[in-house]
Amino acid sequence: MPRAGATAHPVRRWLTTYAGPLLGLTVVTALLVNLGAQQPRESTSGSAVGSASAEPATPTPRPAPKLFTVTPDFSGGAGTAAVPALTGQTSPPVTLRLANDVVVPVRAVGTGADGSLDVPDDIRVAGWWQGGARLGDPFGSMLIAAHVDSRTQGLGPYSVLLSVGPGARFTATGERGLTQTFAVSERRVVARDKLDTVPDIFSPRGKPRLTMVTCAGPYDRSRGGYQNLAVVTAEPVGPAVAPAG
Repeated sequence: MPRAGATAHPVRRWLTTYAGPLLGLTVVTALLVNLGAQQPRESTSGSAVGSASAEPATPTPRPAPKLFTVTPDFSGGAGTAAVPALTGQTSPPVTLRLANDVVVPVRAVGTGADGSLDVPDDIRVAGWWQGGARLGDPFGSMLIAAHVDSRTQGLGPYSVLLSVGPGARFTATGERGLTQTFAVSERRVVARDKLDTVPDIFSPRGKPRLTMVTCAGPYDRSRGGYQNLAVVTAEPVGPAVAPAG
C-alpha cells in the first residue's frame, strides 16, 4: 500500500521507475530476497532455469538493499499464442494458490514517493501491481511479487519460486470468486542490473500471463545485497471462470 504522503497511481498506469527501502524486501517488479534454506545453482544471464536444482543452506535472513531504476517496454510481448476464451469478467487478484497448495493473500499495491512498489511488509502476503493486467484480462502481464523472508519473520511462502519447475500450477482468485489457473512455462534468474533485458515482465501487451518475482542469491553486502532476481512466468491453462449463479 502507498506510504503516507505518496502520490497515488491509478490502476493500469505503467510504472517507470523503481527503488526500494532497506528493510525486509520491497519489490518493484523485482525482489531482492534472502534465499533462506534454498539457494539454487542457476545462471545469472537471464536464461531459462526450469531444470536447475536447489541446494540447502543454513537460513541466515538479511536485510534487503535498495532496488534500481528500470523502464518497461510497451512494444509488446513475444509470441502470438492463442488467448483463452473470455468470460467477460476481470478482477484484481485477491489470493494466489502456490504450487505447493499454500494460499497467499494478495493486495493491490501502488508506488511510493520514491517510485518503489509498496509490497506488504508481511512475508505471508503478496502485492499485485495495480498498473498491470488483471485476472481475466486477454493480454498483458499480471505481476504479483512478495517478500521471500525478513530478519524478523523468517522464510516466507514465496520461497517456492526458487525451485518451482515447468508445468507447476498456480491459481489466482479474484473478487466474486473469479478463478484462473496458470502453468509455469519458464523460470529465469536475472541479474539485478539487467532487468531491462526482460521487458515482458512489465509489458501490457502480448499473451496473458502471470509473472511472479522474488530475489535470488548470491548475497553480497558490499554490492548492496542480493544480486539476482528469480522471475517465474506462468500461462493460463484455461479461461477465467466465475462461480455459477
